Amino acid sequence: MSYWLFFILLFFAEIIGTVSGFGSSILFIPLASLFFDFKSVLGITAVFHIFSNLSKIILFRKHFNWKIALQLGIPAIVFCTLGALLTSIIPQQEIELTMNIMLVILALLLMWSYRVQIQQNRRNLFIGGTLSGFLAGLVGTGGAIRGITLTAFQLEKNILIATSALIDLGVDSSRAIVYISQGYFLKEHFKLLPFFIVISFAGSYVGKLVLHRMSQKTFKIILLSVVVMVSIYQVIKYLLGPL
Repeated sequence: MSYWLFFILLFFAEIIGTVSGFGSSILFIPLASLFFDFKSVLGITAVFHIFSNLSKIILFRKHFNWKIALQLGIPAIVFCTLGALLTSIIPQQEIELTMNIMLVILALLLMWSYRVQIQQNRRNLFIGGTLSGFLAGLVGTGGAIRGITLTAFQLEKNILIATSALIDLGVDSSRAIVYISQGYFLKEHFKLLPFFIVISFAGSYVGKLVLHRMSQKTFKIILLSVVVMVSIYQVIKYLLGPL
Protein backbone atom coordinates (compact mmCIF):
# COMPACT_ATOMS: atom_id res chain seq x y z
CA MET A 1 0.00 0.00 0.00
CA SER A 2 1.26 3.50 -0.86
CA TYR A 3 0.96 5.83 2.10
CA TRP A 4 1.87 9.08 0.36
CA LEU A 5 -1.69 10.27 -0.25
CA PHE A 6 -2.48 9.38 3.34
CA PHE A 7 0.50 11.43 4.56
CA ILE A 8 -0.53 14.45 2.47
CA LEU A 9 -4.10 14.34 3.80
CA LEU A 10 -2.76 13.88 7.33
CA PHE A 11 -0.57 16.98 6.97
CA PHE A 12 -3.49 19.15 5.89
CA ALA A 13 -5.72 17.64 8.57
CA GLU A 14 -3.12 18.63 11.16
CA ILE A 15 -2.93 22.21 9.84
CA ILE A 16 -6.70 22.61 9.86
CA GLY A 17 -7.01 20.88 13.22
CA THR A 18 -4.54 23.34 14.73
CA VAL A 19 -6.31 26.36 13.26
CA SER A 20 -9.78 25.17 14.26
CA GLY A 21 -8.71 24.62 17.87
CA PHE A 22 -10.33 21.22 18.42
CA GLY A 23 -7.74 18.93 16.86
CA SER A 24 -7.49 17.00 13.62
CA SER A 25 -9.29 13.80 14.64
CA ILE A 26 -12.74 14.92 13.44
CA LEU A 27 -11.25 15.23 9.94
CA PHE A 28 -8.57 12.56 10.25
CA ILE A 29 -10.93 9.74 11.33
CA PRO A 30 -13.17 9.70 8.21
CA LEU A 31 -10.19 10.24 5.90
CA ALA A 32 -8.16 7.45 7.49
CA SER A 33 -11.20 5.18 7.15
CA LEU A 34 -10.67 5.34 3.39
CA PHE A 35 -7.25 3.65 3.83
CA PHE A 36 -7.50 1.39 6.89
CA ASP A 37 -9.99 -0.86 8.68
CA PHE A 38 -11.88 0.73 11.57
CA LYS A 39 -9.89 -0.70 14.50
CA SER A 40 -6.59 0.20 12.82
CA VAL A 41 -7.96 3.72 12.37
CA LEU A 42 -8.59 3.93 16.13
CA GLY A 43 -5.06 2.76 16.94
CA ILE A 44 -3.33 4.93 14.34
CA THR A 45 -5.34 8.01 15.33
CA ALA A 46 -4.51 7.64 19.03
CA VAL A 47 -0.78 7.16 18.42
CA PHE A 48 -0.52 9.98 15.89
CA HIS A 49 -2.35 12.37 18.18
CA ILE A 50 0.14 11.82 20.98
CA PHE A 51 2.76 13.46 18.73
CA SER A 52 0.22 15.99 17.49
CA ASN A 53 -0.57 17.10 21.04
CA LEU A 54 3.08 17.22 22.04
CA SER A 55 3.83 19.50 19.10
CA LYS A 56 1.04 21.90 20.12
CA ILE A 57 2.13 21.82 23.76
CA ILE A 58 5.64 22.83 22.69
CA LEU A 59 4.49 25.50 20.22
CA PHE A 60 1.84 27.00 22.56
CA ARG A 61 3.62 26.24 25.86
CA LYS A 62 3.08 29.72 27.33
CA HIS A 63 -0.70 29.62 27.10
CA PHE A 64 -2.09 26.86 29.37
CA ASN A 65 -5.12 27.21 31.63
CA TRP A 66 -4.27 24.52 34.17
CA LYS A 67 -7.48 24.84 36.20
CA ILE A 68 -9.74 24.13 33.22
CA ALA A 69 -7.35 21.45 31.93
CA LEU A 70 -7.64 19.48 35.18
CA GLN A 71 -11.40 19.93 35.66
CA LEU A 72 -12.19 18.84 32.10
CA GLY A 73 -9.24 16.51 31.57
CA ILE A 74 -9.60 14.11 34.51
CA PRO A 75 -13.13 12.92 33.66
CA ALA A 76 -12.15 12.86 29.97
CA ILE A 77 -9.27 10.45 30.63
CA VAL A 78 -11.38 8.17 32.87
CA PHE A 79 -14.29 7.88 30.44
CA CYS A 80 -11.99 7.65 27.41
CA THR A 81 -10.45 4.53 28.92
CA LEU A 82 -13.94 3.10 29.47
CA GLY A 83 -14.98 3.87 25.88
CA ALA A 84 -11.77 2.32 24.51
CA LEU A 85 -12.37 -0.90 26.49
CA LEU A 86 -15.90 -1.15 25.08
CA THR A 87 -14.57 -1.27 21.50
CA SER A 88 -13.61 -4.91 22.06
CA ILE A 89 -17.13 -5.77 23.25
CA ILE A 90 -19.49 -3.86 20.96
CA PRO A 91 -19.61 -5.21 17.36
CA GLN A 92 -17.26 -3.27 15.07
CA GLN A 93 -19.84 -2.45 12.37
CA GLU A 94 -22.18 -0.87 14.92
CA ILE A 95 -19.33 1.25 16.32
CA GLU A 96 -18.24 2.32 12.83
CA LEU A 97 -21.76 3.34 11.83
CA THR A 98 -22.19 5.19 15.14
CA MET A 99 -18.88 6.96 14.57
CA ASN A 100 -19.89 8.30 11.17
CA ILE A 101 -23.35 9.37 12.32
CA MET A 102 -21.80 11.11 15.34
CA LEU A 103 -19.25 12.88 13.11
CA VAL A 104 -22.05 14.28 10.96
CA ILE A 105 -24.02 15.41 14.03
CA LEU A 106 -20.97 16.94 15.72
CA ALA A 107 -19.88 18.70 12.55
CA LEU A 108 -23.33 20.19 12.00
CA LEU A 109 -23.49 21.16 15.67
CA LEU A 110 -20.13 22.92 15.44
CA MET A 111 -21.29 24.83 12.38
CA TRP A 112 -23.99 26.32 14.58
CA SER A 113 -21.97 26.38 17.80
CA TYR A 114 -21.99 30.16 17.92
CA ARG A 115 -25.69 29.87 18.79
CA VAL A 116 -25.04 27.31 21.54
CA GLN A 117 -24.96 28.88 24.99
CA ILE A 118 -23.12 26.84 27.63
CA GLN A 119 -22.79 28.19 31.15
CA GLN A 120 -19.28 28.61 32.55
CA ASN A 121 -19.27 26.26 35.54
CA ARG A 122 -17.55 23.12 36.85
CA ARG A 123 -20.58 20.92 36.15
CA ASN A 124 -20.44 21.67 32.42
CA LEU A 125 -16.68 21.10 32.40
CA PHE A 126 -17.28 17.67 33.93
CA ILE A 127 -20.07 16.88 31.45
CA GLY A 128 -17.97 18.10 28.52
CA GLY A 129 -15.00 16.05 29.70
CA THR A 130 -17.11 12.94 30.22
CA LEU A 131 -18.81 13.09 26.82
CA SER A 132 -15.70 14.07 24.85
CA GLY A 133 -13.57 11.42 26.56
CA PHE A 134 -16.10 8.62 26.12
CA LEU A 135 -16.60 9.44 22.43
CA ALA A 136 -12.84 9.65 21.88
CA GLY A 137 -12.38 6.18 23.33
CA LEU A 138 -15.37 4.58 21.62
CA VAL A 139 -15.45 6.15 18.14
CA GLY A 140 -12.07 7.88 17.91
CA THR A 141 -12.98 11.56 18.18
CA GLY A 142 -14.28 13.76 20.96
CA GLY A 143 -12.55 17.03 20.16
CA ALA A 144 -15.74 18.63 18.86
CA ILE A 145 -17.48 18.32 22.23
CA ARG A 146 -14.37 19.50 24.03
CA GLY A 147 -14.06 22.43 21.62
CA ILE A 148 -17.65 23.52 22.21
CA THR A 149 -17.15 23.27 25.98
CA LEU A 150 -13.92 25.29 25.95
CA THR A 151 -15.41 27.87 23.61
CA ALA A 152 -18.07 28.64 26.23
CA PHE A 153 -15.30 29.89 28.52
CA GLN A 154 -14.25 32.46 25.91
CA LEU A 155 -10.60 31.49 26.03
CA GLU A 156 -8.16 33.37 23.84
CA LYS A 157 -7.40 31.17 20.81
CA ASN A 158 -3.80 30.36 21.84
CA ILE A 159 -4.96 29.40 25.35
CA LEU A 160 -7.76 27.26 23.92
CA ILE A 161 -5.39 25.36 21.62
CA ALA A 162 -2.77 24.82 24.34
CA THR A 163 -5.30 23.74 26.98
CA SER A 164 -7.14 21.46 24.55
CA ALA A 165 -3.84 19.82 23.51
CA LEU A 166 -2.88 19.24 27.15
CA ILE A 167 -6.21 17.52 27.84
CA ASP A 168 -6.01 15.56 24.60
CA LEU A 169 -2.53 14.28 25.44
CA GLY A 170 -3.92 12.53 28.51
CA VAL A 171 -6.92 11.24 26.58
CA ASP A 172 -4.92 9.92 23.63
CA SER A 173 -2.24 8.35 25.85
CA SER A 174 -4.86 6.44 27.85
CA ARG A 175 -6.71 5.12 24.80
CA ALA A 176 -3.48 4.34 22.93
CA ILE A 177 -2.49 1.97 25.75
CA VAL A 178 -5.86 0.20 25.50
CA TYR A 179 -5.86 0.06 21.70
CA ILE A 180 -2.29 -1.26 21.48
CA SER A 181 -3.04 -3.92 24.10
CA GLN A 182 -6.04 -4.98 22.00
CA GLY A 183 -4.01 -5.22 18.80
CA TYR A 184 -5.38 -2.16 16.99
CA PHE A 185 -1.90 -0.78 16.28
CA LEU A 186 -0.07 -3.49 14.31
CA LYS A 187 3.65 -4.10 13.87
CA GLU A 188 3.43 -2.85 10.30
CA HIS A 189 2.18 0.50 11.59
CA PHE A 190 5.36 1.20 13.58
CA LYS A 191 7.10 2.23 10.36
CA LEU A 192 4.67 5.17 10.24
CA LEU A 193 6.00 6.68 13.48
CA PRO A 194 8.84 8.80 11.96
CA PHE A 195 6.34 10.27 9.49
CA PHE A 196 3.86 10.95 12.31
CA ILE A 197 6.49 12.91 14.24
CA VAL A 198 7.49 15.05 11.24
CA ILE A 199 3.92 15.64 10.03
CA SER A 200 2.57 16.51 13.49
CA PHE A 201 5.22 19.15 14.17
CA ALA A 202 5.22 20.53 10.60
CA GLY A 203 1.42 20.66 10.43
CA SER A 204 1.09 22.27 13.85
CA TYR A 205 3.77 24.84 13.02
CA VAL A 206 2.13 25.79 9.71
CA GLY A 207 -1.23 25.88 11.47
CA LYS A 208 0.16 28.30 14.05
CA LEU A 209 1.38 30.59 11.25
CA VAL A 210 -1.96 30.40 9.45
CA LEU A 211 -3.86 30.98 12.69
CA HIS A 212 -2.81 34.63 12.74
CA ARG A 213 -3.50 35.25 9.04
CA MET A 214 -6.88 33.73 8.23
CA SER A 215 -10.34 33.64 9.74
CA GLN A 216 -10.97 30.68 12.04
CA LYS A 217 -14.63 30.77 11.01
CA THR A 218 -13.74 30.22 7.35
CA PHE A 219 -11.48 27.31 8.22
CA LYS A 220 -14.11 25.72 10.44
CA ILE A 221 -16.72 25.91 7.69
CA ILE A 222 -14.36 24.27 5.17
CA LEU A 223 -13.25 21.62 7.66
CA LEU A 224 -16.73 20.70 8.83
CA SER A 225 -18.11 20.62 5.29
CA VAL A 226 -15.45 18.07 4.34
CA VAL A 227 -16.19 16.04 7.48
CA VAL A 228 -19.92 15.97 6.73
CA MET A 229 -19.38 14.88 3.11
CA VAL A 230 -16.85 12.15 3.94
CA SER A 231 -18.90 10.85 6.88
CA ILE A 232 -22.12 10.76 4.84
CA TYR A 233 -20.22 8.81 2.17
CA GLN A 234 -19.11 6.30 4.82
CA VAL A 235 -22.65 5.93 6.18
CA ILE A 236 -24.06 5.36 2.66
CA LYS A 237 -21.29 2.84 1.93
CA TYR A 238 -22.14 0.99 5.15
CA LEU A 239 -25.88 0.94 4.40
CA LEU A 240 -25.47 -0.16 0.78
CA GLY A 241 -22.85 -2.77 1.60
CA PRO A 242 -20.17 -4.01 -0.80
CA LEU A 243 -20.87 -3.06 -4.44
